[in-house]
Amino acid sequence: MNDRPPLGVVGASSLVGGCVLRQLSKAGQPAIAFSRTERQTAPPTGIRWRTLQQRPLESGQPEQINQWIYLAPIWTLPEHFDLLASYGARRIVALSSTSRFTKQAGQGSPDPSEHRVAQELAEGEDRLRDWAVERGVEWVVLRPTLVYGLGVDKNVSEIARFIRRFGWFPLLGAAQGLRQPIHANDVALAALAVLQPSAAACGAYNIAGGETLTYKNMVTRIFAALHRPVRFVTIPLLGFRIAVSLLRLLPRYRHGSIGMATRMNTDLVFDCTAAQRDLGHCPKAFDLTAEDLPK
Repeated sequence: MNDRPPLGVVGASSLVGGCVLRQLSKAGQPAIAFSRTERQTAPPTGIRWRTLQQRPLESGQPEQINQWIYLAPIWTLPEHFDLLASYGARRIVALSSTSRFTKQAGQGSPDPSEHRVAQELAEGEDRLRDWAVERGVEWVVLRPTLVYGLGVDKNVSEIARFIRRFGWFPLLGAAQGLRQPIHANDVALAALAVLQPSAAACGAYNIAGGETLTYKNMVTRIFAALHRPVRFVTIPLLGFRIAVSLLRLLPRYRHGSIGMATRMNTDLVFDCTAAQRDLGHCPKAFDLTAEDLPK
């Protein structure tokens, strides 16, 4: 019997959540995964599943869950403060995003919806910090850069789908803005590192992939992984505005924005030395495999 206390994972059905559960199962670490609805398939070995509506006594299993990984959008975290308290939370790591900085007003994004995302991320971080400090709970926020992996992300996979469908990819200007794409599994490993006894108790960390490359080079790698010839079409800003408006009529591209295009020439690079020092963060380079491409 495994006598180790379980971890709590909220947002376990997300891309990073799936990576976290696989790592926990592989390590023999029991965990309880929470979601809004009942899971329809069997979870990995050692993982139990509950709904967010269940409380310890309601579930018939009153064990405490001292350590938590929160992978749902951080602005939803305050909705579940009572849940965390009911299980006796003492340490929590929550996922935010460097979009907190890159999509805020005044940082080059012309899209009000992106400004709202940046504001919600910042407010979610602030409310977690205030709640945790008030209750003596240890807290850490991780802010990954562009997350990709397993063919289901909303970054690299969407670019790959566009290339497969149209055979080319649009660029605004030279598309020389720098990127640090990080694999979802490296985000999961960083989250688990936070829960180690030697990890920092409180604070926020930017985490990025192990390679910095231009936006154009990143897309070139995606062409190569798809075994497609590299075909770029340079489109002026007005043309991009029209194209984005048309693409948003399609369900898959309804969240597209002109801000995504204008950032092609903006460096989105972050210093991650603190994460390397405190968490041993050592992510892999941007090396796409067949598993990372959409099916």
